[in-house]
Amino acid sequence: MTSWDERFRTGEYPANPDPSPVLREYVDETADGRALDVACGTGRNALFLAEQGYEVDALDRSIEGLRLTEANAVEQGVDDRINPIQADATEFEYPEGRYDVVTISFFRVVDRLTDIKGALRPDGLFFYQHHLRSEPPATVGPSTDRHRFGANELLRACLDLTVLYYEESSENRDGELSATVEVVARNSHGDAQSYPETR
Repeated sequence: MTSWDERFRTGEYPANPDPSPVLREYVDETADGRALDVACGTGRNALFLAEQGYEVDALDRSIEGLRLTEANAVEQGVDDRINPIQADATEFEYPEGRYDVVTISFFRVVDRLTDIKGALRPDGLFFYQHHLRSEPPATVGPSTDRHRFGANELLRACLDLTVLYYEESSENRDGELSATVEVVARNSHGDAQSYPETR
């Protein structure tokens, strides 16, 4: 059993966390394409995308996380649109040009970003949110900066796409400091690079 299996099994990680409001804003409400949720956990993004009409490949190496994703999908009536895939996101062979939407939440996978972005179809949408290095150091998320993004690091990693939205932010939650970064970008190769909305 992996450490993530244990976290999911014991309820240390939220069993049904909500997707980002930013993702909700940019994803089409009526869709019939295919989506990939990388390191899906308990289905934060996968369930939302399925509710919008996407056929979703939910990828995670934790069998316990995938079991929770499937249970949540049954409860929400979208299990027929969820395809669980047990695999390590750092080693998975991402199919080129397959997905209309690709999402990643709170998993650092920089070394595979080129392959992950390559899995987008033309005009496909890419969403990534993760923990950010901050001063003072954030207490929510990884205990060291090794697994966090630096300032503008994620933005620079997405400049081969058309960046639609980018934000680095921090907030106090019940005495805990959370620092996060979010990006939304579109695979519009050949189009002029647009300036991102930043906050």
